[in-house]
Amino acid sequence: MSYLIKRNETLWHGKFTTFPEDFIIHAISTRLGGYSESPFDSLNLGLHVGDNTENVLANRQKFIKSLGFELEDIVTPNQIHGDKIFVVNENHRGRGSKDYADSIAETDALITNTPNLPLMLCFADCVPIMFVDTENHAVGLAHGGWKGTLNKIAAKTFLAMNKNFGTRAENCLVGIAPSIGSCCYEIGDEVKNACAKAFPNNPELIINRGGKNYLDLWQANKVQLLEIGLPEENIDVASECTCCNANFYYSYRAAHGKTGRIAAVLGIRI
Repeated sequence: MSYLIKRNETLWHGKFTTFPEDFIIHAISTRLGGYSESPFDSLNLGLHVGDNTENVLANRQKFIKSLGFELEDIVTPNQIHGDKIFVVNENHRGRGSKDYADSIAETDALITNTPNLPLMLCFADCVPIMFVDTENHAVGLAHGGWKGTLNKIAAKTFLAMNKNFGTRAENCLVGIAPSIGSCCYEIGDEVKNACAKAFPNNPELIINRGGKNYLDLWQANKVQLLEIGLPEENIDVASECTCCNANFYYSYRAAHGKTGRIAAVLGIRI
């Protein structure tokens, strides 16, 4: 595991140390150091959760500037727990940065090879999946809730990078960032049956404890990448549960639905 939390002058950043720092800028935010009030306290980066818009924009500006970008640079989608992947270029700069209605519509993964164009997705227990093509200098960022995970959004994001940028498995680094772990992600029969259908050869993804079933989203995303040929040594799992650490990250489950959003940001810097 190569995930760690570092603090710069203003904020905490979650980082994968395997990602090359010479051309990659990336971070996972925490809920600390922002302007939002309870129950969104304090660095809420989601414009769609009912928080004060001015506070969210101030939070976004603070977080993005801590990475060396401006708020007007980022591109972010309207996430719907689907498997649509969108290719971002210079024409999309700023989409969704200040106005949720202007987000890339109904999309759960973004990919780009455009420099200085940071991608941003928001999370509160779902899995941020980060892709770095070290040869062709391209990146991808995906949102893996249970629906996206079982629809193989991680695998589809890599395949989209392969199609659009020539990304090869041996040159692709993946970070599976903090999200709800199998320690906390209790599921019902609908998800259990869908998982068995999506991963018929991986019954270990469903863990039974005390008569209850739990889903391992981290391993489910890793398995689908291994299935399409990514080397295991190229895939890092942060192994940090947002629900267990709800004082540090936002957790939809721990807060019973009323909470803010952390963000994953990933970009190419030249």
